[in-house]
Amino acid sequence: MAHKDVKIHIIGAGVSGLAAALTLKKAGYNAQVLEQAATIGGRVNTTINGAMKLDHGFQVLLDHYPAAQEFLNLDALDLVKFSPASVIYIDGKKHVIGDAQRDMKYAWKTIVAGVGSVSDKWKVYTLSRKLKQKNLIDIFKSPEKTTLQYLQDYGFSEKMIKSFFKPFYTGIFLETQLQTSSRMFEFVFKMFSEGNATIPAAGIKAIPEQMAHQLDGQIRLNTTVKEVVADTIQLVNGDNLKSDYTIIATPADVLVPNLPKSNNPWHSVQTLYFDTDDHGFDQPIIGLIAGDDCLSNNFHFLNDVFENHPKVISVSVVAKHDLTKDQLEERVRKELIEQAHIKAGDLIQMMEIKKALPTFDSIQYAMSPTETQLTQNIFLAGDQLSNGSLNAAMLNGKAAAQAVISNIENGIFV
Repeated sequence: MAHKDVKIHIIGAGVSGLAAALTLKKAGYNAQVLEQAATIGGRVNTTINGAMKLDHGFQVLLDHYPAAQEFLNLDALDLVKFSPASVIYIDGKKHVIGDAQRDMKYAWKTIVAGVGSVSDKWKVYTLSRKLKQKNLIDIFKSPEKTTLQYLQDYGFSEKMIKSFFKPFYTGIFLETQLQTSSRMFEFVFKMFSEGNATIPAAGIKAIPEQMAHQLDGQIRLNTTVKEVVADTIQLVNGDNLKSDYTIIATPADVLVPNLPKSNNPWHSVQTLYFDTDDHGFDQPIIGLIAGDDCLSNNFHFLNDVFENHPKVISVSVVAKHDLTKDQLEERVRKELIEQAHIKAGDLIQMMEIKKALPTFDSIQYAMSPTETQLTQNIFLAGDQLSNGSLNAAMLNGKAAAQAVISNIENGIFV
């Protein structure tokens, strides 16, 4: 069999599957990507509602991700950068805390903010310096503890943890108790310290769309796989596809017979979009609601992010609750008024993303190529294998593709 005649399929046209396909294409191999949905992108998606861009959950791209710089043309994405600060509301009072190393206008605001002590804010500075000097390999080899324990051990006060770290990282980790691994905390903190939180000017879906644009004719939508056995992919419509190598860039336990089922739950989030007469913050910045017993977590104004966008506020709810949709809508409205003095208008849309982020017993940076091989024919990709980030999704897709290329070019034909 000639190298170029090998049949390669990738299941899943999310960011990881697309990264695998791009890696293969760069090496001269054209894989066919099978996607069950009618669109590409997986969890990285945007709904266009008239003049509005409604991302599926509040998602940002940290532009200092190594994989983002490798796989994306960041300039072409026309990234909108969030200010290196947060506006925090506690019991109806507004506080601003920011990174003065990146924008000096936040220095005094941060010092006087009623969010932790001056000592706490100095510790944020020293932690930033420490993590800038710590490389990614060392971060992901560090002993793991919960983020909460890490912050306590570093000496942050309970007030600082409750008022800033919990609301801010709840929106990132999609869990409210800071139980996520300290490795993930250090990684994200480092990325925020060294780069920017951004959203493409066309919405978050511009990321997979840019990747898919380079794979013209290689993506097959509305194609659902039933199972993968050895060199055969069976579709739900009864068709069988011959595949010398298959990369599964989605959870594989539902596709590969006899593979142990993953017991790890997924973190979920609800995002509510309201129209509003509020003009916003006049800059892209994240708002946080840190009041006791509030369900609302983070929010931002879409008109602050997207040029000429209607006035819309996006609010994320992470905490578990048993409210109906109508009850949650009214609860969020009430919290916006009481905590942030923001009046929400009509509900435009409520999105519930049940599988927003995978959970882990242990956090890793990325898979090595050899770790991605499940069987002689089957390889695995996806962020659920390492850590819940766009960076891990891309790197694991790349690693699976590299493993396939290595097998092919070493003459390991199946």
